[in-house]
Amino acid sequence: MNAAVAAPLRRAVRAGGFVGITAAMLPPFMLRLARAPEGDRMGVRDRWVRRWSDALLRLFAITVDAYIPGRRAPDRGRLVVANHRAAIDVAVLLGMFGGRMVSRADLSGWPVVGAAAKAVGTIFVDRESALSGAHTIRTIRSALEAGDTVCLFPEGTTFEGDVVRPFHAGAFISALRTRAEIVPVGIAYERGSEAAFVGESFVQHLTRMAGAKPTRVGKRTRAADLCARAHAAVQALVTEARALADAGGPG
Repeated sequence: MNAAVAAPLRRAVRAGGFVGITAAMLPPFMLRLARAPEGDRMGVRDRWVRRWSDALLRLFAITVDAYIPGRRAPDRGRLVVANHRAAIDVAVLLGMFGGRMVSRADLSGWPVVGAAAKAVGTIFVDRESALSGAHTIRTIRSALEAGDTVCLFPEGTTFEGDVVRPFHAGAFISALRTRAEIVPVGIAYERGSEAAFVGESFVQHLTRMAGAKPTRVGKRTRAADLCARAHAAVQALVTEARALADAGGPG
């Protein structure tokens, strides 16, 4: 198919598919969650976010090459921290780890997506508000104390390239106080990928990603602790993830 026709067609199909998948999956999930005993609700949510994430990754033709040694400690909360290089990173993390996502506050008002994010317990933060930041730290702490998984991008926003920017330390305070496991994750998209952020507005990024050709994303992770060491670990893992993405899969 002509490239001038293929990209707009992919954008239309994926935009419609994204909304359609989310809208179709949300009502049965909310019904199942409402009927589940309190102790089962975390598992119900995790199964749903993994199915939703896997469906989106297939829709956007994202192949994840992941190397994840070790297993989760069953009696501890888990803070998953990663560099942020594309909007689809959310599906990459939730598809692998489940749990709750820390996300920008304005997402809560988006049609369909906002309702889904609220239904699965997304933790919303307004990074311009100190009050919102403090509330977010308390919410993360409560989640970790309950043994839940919280995924976030401590750089604070999406950046281009493999250099990991300084981390905001707030969530690490919650992890320290709850003795949660900290899992650093390094993400890298194959070179030339149209799915990766390239210094554009969020809407421009989503539009371009929706028209992208199939792409690979490498992901590496291992256990670590606290902000400075987590930052260093993520940077090292990005280098390893870059090798995975560019090689076309794990060796």
